[in-house]
Amino acid sequence: MGSMSEEGGRLFFQAETFETKRLERRKPSSRVMHEPAQPVPVHTECDVLVVGGGPAGTAAAVAAARLGADVVLLERYNHLGGLSTGGLVVWIDRMTDWSGRHVIRGIAEELLSRLDSSKIAGPSRAEWGSHDPDKVAYWSLRTAAYHNTVTHSPTLDPEWLKAESLALVLEAGVHPIFHAWGARPVVEDGRVSGCIFESKEGRRAVLAKIVVDATGDGDLYARAGAGFETEVDARDIHGCMNTAWMFAGVDMDAFLRFRAQTPEQFSAFMARGREALRFFEKPVVSWRNDIAVFMGPRLAGYSALKVEDLSEVEIRSHQLMLEHLAFYRQHAPGFGDAYIMLSAPQLGVRHGRRLQAVSRLTREMWDGRVAPDEIGVSPSLAPKFANISIPYGSIVPRDLDGLLAPGRHLACDATSHSFMREIPQCWLTGHAAGVAAAIAADRGLRPADIPIADLQEKLRAQGAFLNSMEELAEAKAGGYDR
Repeated sequence: MGSMSEEGGRLFFQAETFETKRLERRKPSSRVMHEPAQPVPVHTECDVLVVGGGPAGTAAAVAAARLGADVVLLERYNHLGGLSTGGLVVWIDRMTDWSGRHVIRGIAEELLSRLDSSKIAGPSRAEWGSHDPDKVAYWSLRTAAYHNTVTHSPTLDPEWLKAESLALVLEAGVHPIFHAWGARPVVEDGRVSGCIFESKEGRRAVLAKIVVDATGDGDLYARAGAGFETEVDARDIHGCMNTAWMFAGVDMDAFLRFRAQTPEQFSAFMARGREALRFFEKPVVSWRNDIAVFMGPRLAGYSALKVEDLSEVEIRSHQLMLEHLAFYRQHAPGFGDAYIMLSAPQLGVRHGRRLQAVSRLTREMWDGRVAPDEIGVSPSLAPKFANISIPYGSIVPRDLDGLLAPGRHLACDATSHSFMREIPQCWLTGHAAGVAAAIAADRGLRPADIPIADLQEKLRAQGAFLNSMEELAEAKAGGYDR
């Protein structure tokens, strides 16, 4: 995790980012082709269609199906989990608050509980919230202690998270369709009623009572006409992209001893790496001592919405992986026998679009207020801030019906996006979207009109953590503005 600051009152989360000189691009053509109209076969019809099988989409599909909805899940890759699996983001950021209370629960907690100790690593439950200096020192090096506090921030085996995500979906009765890219929403009179997808069978459609856009970049809601924001600070890592990778055959304990016990030598090593490679990254721990994960270098100045930018980031990241392997094998303790285990099949995108919604999560809402339409609670970025109450309105488009938009493309300001894009928060908002979609589909309601009390009751019944009934009642009575 990067350092935190209050530069300009906005940049709270920072890490080293790298501006690059663009590779030579092909000259774009000015020609325009007109695609002839053609019939699109309807592949199937359902109550709830979820497009995107990342953390938000997986949680949404399971939650909706458990309430009796007929759910179809479209996924463009061959697996579920999104960046938590295919992106090799095997470090799951904080699921506890600064007191050690487990606040991101529900389907997220259930999914991680299916992984045994050979597949997931991190502090024990008894250590969550500990300020013990020895424990903090140990877990700080292992991505699980910040601000002198041990947190529930596990690392896990991505293949087993894929397996358990699929098992959870199938057990719930969801019908997954892989190798299907959600290409265009079906929109009728301002209401989304399905999605056309591309596959080996060509263009086909799924029609649904309610659609959940879990694409991560708001691809469906943008093409359906919903408003959105794309602004992000170039200095902020949340506007960066990269392909992650793993090296095996390492001894991470040896590397961490080098980092902790000889800080001057470690600083010299990092300086030498920057001089040799310019874009240089240090590894983080995985669920095993013999596997290292590289989550960067984070490349700035590229757009997740432009295909040439995506392609260039892939090229640079894979070149950097080879350069890092050679440098680490020669110079880093514990890496003498390192070899490439895997480069991520999914590009590490942190930000694309942010929805314009019924309500919006903003920096001003980090003061402990409880949203009357709360769907979950997120840990804050630092102990000086209260837990963050997430409003349902942040996943409901302001000017579009029939669709919900959980995950990193929900409605928030650029600062709040620094944590709302993380995997636990995507599980949280996806869980809520699935419950809301099932209610709306069952009762023939617009997503914006479902009873909030019913949504909150069903979320609690599925294990989600919300503030107390008294706190929610106070918020609904006017305490929201305190």
